Amino acid sequence: MDLWTIFIHDTDWNFIGELLLRCLIMYTMIIVFLRLTGKRGVRQLSIFEVAIILALGSIAGDPMFDETLPLIQAFIVMSVIILLYRLTTYLTMKYQPFEDLLEGKPLYIVEDGMMVLRHIAQGKMSHDEFFAEMRQQGAEHLGQIRTGLLESDGKFSILFYSPEEVRYGLPLFPKDQKIIKEVEPHTYYACLHCGNVVLLSTPDEICQRCYSCKWILALNTQRQT
Repeated sequence: MDLWTIFIHDTDWNFIGELLLRCLIMYTMIIVFLRLTGKRGVRQLSIFEVAIILALGSIAGDPMFDETLPLIQAFIVMSVIILLYRLTTYLTMKYQPFEDLLEGKPLYIVEDGMMVLRHIAQGKMSHDEFFAEMRQQGAEHLGQIRTGLLESDGKFSILFYSPEEVRYGLPLFPKDQKIIKEVEPHTYYACLHCGNVVLLSTPDEICQRCYSCKWILALNTQRQT
């Protein structure tokens, strides 16, 4: 195997100079077109906008090193994509159904300290992943959370109860999620599947909300601020 052929082949200095110029021009074009989107950071990008960024990168890549592709073609394609992006943005601002179709709706994952089971599957995340999101925002159990919302961009927003409103709820940390074997009187237990909190008579009692029968000791501690 000839390493010279692999790395150099028939590349000459004139083409290297052309490569440098093409890369500089395409890099500048990408920056300009990204600025035209009006976004200031990656965290502000929706799934649709990430797709646009990937498309721009693909369009810019080939003309950087393919001498048979004139830069005007990449410029025209980029311009069309940006115009389509602007049109799509206008339509999403003008028509709510179009925005919902393109970017999806926010999903209520937690309401009044309990999991919203009909939305869990739509969120394309497991219980443990939702628990992890809530832990990262300082929640110890569901009884501290009034509302948990999965935004259309994948972020998780939480509205907490005030300290005096905190109730018993499902623990979010693995070490507290131990399935009970015995029931103590006057003690609240939480359903591990949905967060329903009740006083139990037996450890194998069926949850009337989700029909599960896995119970753990509920917590009512306040948030540490």
